Amino acid sequence: MYLAETLRLPTNALDYTILVLYFAVVLGVGFAARRSVKTSLDFFLSGRSLPAWVTGLAFVAANLGALEILGMAANGAQYGAYTVHWYWVGAIPAMVFLGLVMMPFYYGSKVRSVPEFLLHRYGPPSHLLSSIIFSVASVLIAGVNLYAMAIVIEALLGWPQWVAVVVAGFFVLAYITLGGLSSAIYNEVLQFFVILAALIPLTIVGLKHVGGWGGLMDKLNASHGENFTSAWGGTGIGSDNPLGANWLTIVLGLGFCLSFGYWTTNFAEVQRALSARNLSAAQRTPLIAAFPKIFIPLIVVVPGLIALVMEPDLGQPGGLEYNDAVPVLMRDLLPNGVLGVAITGLLAAFMAGMAANVSAFNTVFTNDIWAAYLVKNRPDSYYLRTGRVVTAIGVLCGMGTAFIASTFSNIMNYLQTLFSFFNVPLFCVFIIGMFWKRATSAAGFWGLLSGTVAAMINYFWLYKEKVIGIPSDQGANFVSAIVAFVVGGVVMVAVSLFTKPKPIESLAGLVYGTVSPGMAEPPAVGDEAWYRKPALLGWAAIILAALCYIPFSI
Repeated sequence: MYLAETLRLPTNALDYTILVLYFAVVLGVGFAARRSVKTSLDFFLSGRSLPAWVTGLAFVAANLGALEILGMAANGAQYGAYTVHWYWVGAIPAMVFLGLVMMPFYYGSKVRSVPEFLLHRYGPPSHLLSSIIFSVASVLIAGVNLYAMAIVIEALLGWPQWVAVVVAGFFVLAYITLGGLSSAIYNEVLQFFVILAALIPLTIVGLKHVGGWGGLMDKLNASHGENFTSAWGGTGIGSDNPLGANWLTIVLGLGFCLSFGYWTTNFAEVQRALSARNLSAAQRTPLIAAFPKIFIPLIVVVPGLIALVMEPDLGQPGGLEYNDAVPVLMRDLLPNGVLGVAITGLLAAFMAGMAANVSAFNTVFTNDIWAAYLVKNRPDSYYLRTGRVVTAIGVLCGMGTAFIASTFSNIMNYLQTLFSFFNVPLFCVFIIGMFWKRATSAAGFWGLLSGTVAAMINYFWLYKEKVIGIPSDQGANFVSAIVAFVVGGVVMVAVSLFTKPKPIESLAGLVYGTVSPGMAEPPAVGDEAWYRKPALLGWAAIILAALCYIPFSI
């Protein structure tokens, strides 16, 4: 249970003033964006008109919610330097792959959502199943961000969590309903800089408090052993470590299955790239986002390590939870004024994460379920109104699922469980269908269904019932991801061999080696500049991420 009295933050009028000003700006952005929303395409995809730098910052900010702030700080406190794998192995390669390989298919086919791509590639059964799965996953993940926001508001004001959930959900509902995706994206750009302004001072002051980087490493080595501060130490097959994983499950489970499953098929992220003004801007969206993503561990994971030094009982029975790492640093280290900025930054992060999932949910539910199967062929204005109503439904569902997240002491464990269930099977179906022309419509449906069920069986029965011995939730998630991908892939291949494939002419722009008119558009003026080349940006990000391992490997 969250210890609200222990973590009550020493706020004053200055902190509250900063917070109120921020919320006023957020709503102002919503009202300003409302004027540009005239069609459903404007509401769901910003009319495909945004520049790459805006969509790139929104791409990384959409992920910079509870997953990053509380979740990764909690991971840092619980698992140590192993947490950097979620970035340099578990994000950057997949983001580069999305930009260089997958965005031409997504953007060139002019789909409005990730499930709609499956409609063209496989047909209605796979489309409907993936739409339902994604809708459920979106509201579950939105609930994580609401719960994280409730933790901070509870510490700030002492409100009960259910009150905090309702109040926070209202603000997200207001600005998305007003301005649609444009409102969410422009607020995410604002939120990105507010988040940096909050976390950079927290990290600097925290490091000074524990004796700098060297002091932090010395204290952690003394209390937790040298492997705790090494990214790869103790990850040999058969070795014991807090993560409960070895280098093979880290690379395959996290680095391939979970990472590629999340970054390449999660519409909450891909939607930002689809709102870009042209194909070049869409490709550069995840590539631009990759560069700030590389350095996020410095202001998220490091505070978790600092909190573990300052609060040795963190995560222990009767003490604070791992999720409390960042709030406890705010309480102990920041003066008023700076504390107000930090609180505002945290709330900005949670709103960005929730808004990303709610805006993705309203798009998928309205276009891929409601308009495709339930109420067809209505005027565009009808679907615009429906999108606003569905936004309200998504926020209400998120409020309910927030209380599921409250049962996990480390919300990153909960999120990774969801990703292994929903994103990995979807990625399996995508990648096989994108590179194998023989994959059939029936294979897409059964591969997606079997992969999802296999991941759930592995987690809830084999792991939870102790049929297999995996020492941590994260280790179990890595294994579940591998199981989901392998089972889904095997089923797809088997079903494809016994069913009839689609005619090759119907796969133009949907399978590697084929081209659609949308994929052949020439670069816009200025996009041909060398520093805007997607390949250059992508490989530079991968090399930089690899170099970042050096301080955690010596």
